[in-house]
Amino acid sequence: MKILIKALARSRDCKWQVQIDQQAVNFRSEAEARAFVDKLQSRLHAPHRLPERLAG
Repeated sequence: MKILIKALARSRDCKWQVQIDQQAVNFRSEAEARAFVDKLQSRLHAPHRLPERLAG
């Protein structure tokens, strides 16, 4: 998964964008965009257990 944070030029409401592969999410500030990416990455890297019926 490719995650990019970029500043948008000439945008009044949304000045920052996080692009996740082909999806984009707009934010009002760089801090909001970075907080979103930090939370997303922590959730992606968190341990995940498969349900027992699928794991065995």
